[in-house]
Amino acid sequence: MPTPKINRRSALQLIGASVGVAVAEKAGASPLKANLPAKNAYILGLNMATIRGHKLGFVKELETAAAAGFRSVEIWADSLQEYLSHGGSISEAKKRLDDLGLKVEDLISFNKWIVDDDATRKDGLEQMKRDMERMAILGCKRIAATAAGSSNTSVPNLDLVAERYRTLLEIGDQTGVVPQLEMWGFQKNMSIVADVIYIAMKSGHPSARVLLDIFHLYKGGTSIKTFPLMDANAAEILHMNDYPAALSSLVIEDKDRIYPGDGVAPIKQTLQILLKNRKTPLVLSTEVFNPAYYAQDALTVAKTALEKMRAIIDSL
Repeated sequence: MPTPKINRRSALQLIGASVGVAVAEKAGASPLKANLPAKNAYILGLNMATIRGHKLGFVKELETAAAAGFRSVEIWADSLQEYLSHGGSISEAKKRLDDLGLKVEDLISFNKWIVDDDATRKDGLEQMKRDMERMAILGCKRIAATAAGSSNTSVPNLDLVAERYRTLLEIGDQTGVVPQLEMWGFQKNMSIVADVIYIAMKSGHPSARVLLDIFHLYKGGTSIKTFPLMDANAAEILHMNDYPAALSSLVIEDKDRIYPGDGVAPIKQTLQILLKNRKTPLVLSTEVFNPAYYAQDALTVAKTALEKMRAIIDSL
């Protein structure tokens, strides 16, 4: 499939025309809150990775998130599949969500849509479509599109990834679920914001969006100084976490993630960029894989995650 050309409109959707921002200050209000309608700024969510190590199972994960005070979640495809394999159904899952007052904002999937092997990629696309169809029933409008299956020794070039990402977006047109191109700081050709923005723009599809993560911004080396070049609305989800000062980007791993606000990440600066002039709320979803947290009570961990995010928002 030839790669569509980018027109002016699609380009302007993904990159800001200007990085200069005039801030109107109001007495007693932060610049951020003065510029953003409170109901259209952000949504606080829990990525189930944060309590994944507790091995609660799909339903208990939902119950824990709701009990902690969350109203939005990111679920994992393997946890949902296990639930379905043991007799659950998508319609029953939808009822559980409704009864708990929860909305699924995104499905974390690892389908191999990006790889060079034709058979593997075909299977990955078919699974992606099935996952999208399930999400449509749950009322979820997003699915993570990761570089799963692609190694750093053999990685498709950015233009080829863009073609393959467009294929996903066209499946999204059929299902009503938009694949969010996820940046991975350790993944060649998708390690920095510039990579995923290029891929999204090169796809030529108006629904293209990127999924960002505080940890991966650090791991991949995206500079906060040039981050404002990206239009905030290119991202609909930001995975919230933090990292300690003692670990460099070269050695830090997923397990080293800590609660947002407990480390040295420029989270406030990142939010001030991504929360400006939003057309839709930004989903802020705590995602950590910390073994020390997995050793604690799951409800305590979930409650702490929500408290940490609220504290950061309140300090802006």
